[in-house]
Amino acid sequence: MTSPDEVRAVAERTARASYGRILALLAASTRDLALSEDALADAFERALRTWPDAGIPSNPDGWILTVARNRLRDVLSSAAHRTGVEVDLDGAASADAGPEAIAAGRDGIPDKRLELLFACAHPAIDPAVRTPLMLQAVMGFDAAQIARAFDVEPATMAQRLVRAKRRIRDAGIPFRVPSRAEMPERLSTVLEAIYGAYAIGWLDQGDDVRRSLADEARWLAVLTASLLDDEPEAWGLAALLTYAQSRAPARIGADWPPLDEQDAALWDAALIAEAAALLRRASALGAPLGRFQLEAAIQAVHCDRRRTGVVDLDALEKLYAGLVAIAPTRGAHDALTAVRARRGAPRHP
Repeated sequence: MTSPDEVRAVAERTARASYGRILALLAASTRDLALSEDALADAFERALRTWPDAGIPSNPDGWILTVARNRLRDVLSSAAHRTGVEVDLDGAASADAGPEAIAAGRDGIPDKRLELLFACAHPAIDPAVRTPLMLQAVMGFDAAQIARAFDVEPATMAQRLVRAKRRIRDAGIPFRVPSRAEMPERLSTVLEAIYGAYAIGWLDQGDDVRRSLADEARWLAVLTASLLDDEPEAWGLAALLTYAQSRAPARIGADWPPLDEQDAALWDAALIAEAAALLRRASALGAPLGRFQLEAAIQAVHCDRRRTGVVDLDALEKLYAGLVAIAPTRGAHDALTAVRARRGAPRHP
C-alpha cells in the first residue's frame, strides 16, 4: 500500500515535468488537443485510483503515456464504429517516442513538443489566443492562471482556448516545424509563449514549482534555438532565460530582494557562462539586435556584478535606450528612467 498523499505528490511532479511532452505525443497524430487532454486527464485520474493499491510504477511518465494512449484508442475505436469513418489508430495511439523515451528524459522526444508549439502558432489560429494556447497545451497552465496573466476573466479565456483547439481539429492543422518561409509568422509567438511561461512560473507558484517550470521554460528556449539554429532572437531568449535562472538561488522565498540587493555570490557561475555563450551565438549571426537579445545583454551586465562587484550603469543606459526604441513597454521606460536616476547618484553595487 502507498499513501494517497505520496501518490498525489508523484502524480503532481509527473504533471509538472511531463504534461506538455506527453500531450504533444498524444495529439501529434489526432490533431485533437481537447480529446488528447481528456485522455491524459483520465490517465492521471486512474493513477490516483490505482497507485495506492498497486504501487507507484518505476516509470510514472511512461505509465501515464501508455494509459492515455489506450484511452485514446478506445475513444477513437468507438467513434470509428459509430460513424463508419476510418481512423488511423496506429498513428493516433503511437508516436516517435514511447514510455522508455519519456523515462530517458527530454532529449528523447524534443521534436513533438516543438511541433505542438508551432501548431498552436499556426496563422489559422486567432493571434490573440496563440500564446495562451501554448501556455496551456505545452506548459500545462490552467485557464485561470493564464487569464490572470492576460487580465481577462477565466471563463472568457477558457472559451477562447476551447475554440482554438476546435480550430486545430477542424482545420486539420499539421503538427510540424514550419518551413523557413513560414517561420517569421510563427516564431515570435512561440518565443513569447516560452518567455510568458517563465514569468508565470515565477510569479504564480511556490518555490519548488517555480524552479521546475522555470527550468522547463529555459530548456524549451534552448531547444527551440538549437533546432532552428540560425534564429538570433531564439538564441537571445535562450540566453535571457539562462541568465535569469542563474540568479534563482538568490530569489527563493516569499520576499525576493531587488536585483541589485541580491547576494551575487549565490548566483550560478556555470549558468552565467552558459548564457554568455548563448548570447555570443546570437550575436555571431550578425542580425540587428532584437528585443530578447537586448534583454539578455541587460541581464549580462547585471550578472557581471558577480565578477566585478559593480554594475556598469553606462552600458545599462545604452541597452535600455535601445530596448525602449524597439519595444517601448512601460517596464522598459521605467527601467531606463531608474538607470538614469542612479547615474546621477553615488554609484554602488
